Amino acid sequence: MHVSIRQAELIPLALYTFIAVALIAGLLVAAWYLGSGRDAMDKQAPYESGVLPTGTARHASQVPFYLIAIFFIVFDVEGAFILTWATSWDLLGIPGLAHITVFIVVLLLGLVWLWMKGGLDWGPSASRGGRKA
Repeated sequence: MHVSIRQAELIPLALYTFIAVALIAGLLVAAWYLGSGRDAMDKQAPYESGVLPTGTARHASQVPFYLIAIFFIVFDVEGAFILTWATSWDLLGIPGLAHITVFIVVLLLGLVWLWMKGGLDWGPSASRGGRKA
């Protein structure tokens, strides 16, 4: 049986895939076989730091929490793009500098627009008469 070079390169991948699938299947079977299979009230109770919860977990979250999360995501992605550009700035040259400058300016314009709309006004200063979004 003659195996070409391309097929020979796939043999380690196939072997790795087979071992991974076999390991996962073995662990699932072991968990099913070794598990008690019984359901108890203690398993269904919510648990937080050893203290039984009181009241409901449903409460209205303040909007600034979500704004902070969105700002984090936006600036985290911006940081990833700028870091990627910075690591290869010598290969990108002036066109790369122009692209990253436009990218940063667009993000800054969005931040200025959000600031003018009052999206950054929250906390004690906002409740004393600041603008609301």
